[in-house]
Amino acid sequence: MNIKKARGLLGLAGAVAGAVGAFSGFRNARAKNDKLMLANAIATIAVAVTGAALAARALRKDDLA
Repeated sequence: MNIKKARGLLGLAGAVAGAVGAFSGFRNARAKNDKLMLANAIATIAVAVTGAALAARALRKDDLA
């Protein structure tokens, strides 16, 4: 396994871990009816999704090259 592929897999794992934490924060914010926490959780979910997409694209490009 080369370095680029390992970096892509670590990035994907980090994005998944971030998404799990963000969904937990989302549920917590909805339970407490806290709009600021809800906005933060939604933004964090967006960051996790973007990170996962970037990592997946990096892995695909590495496979094609």
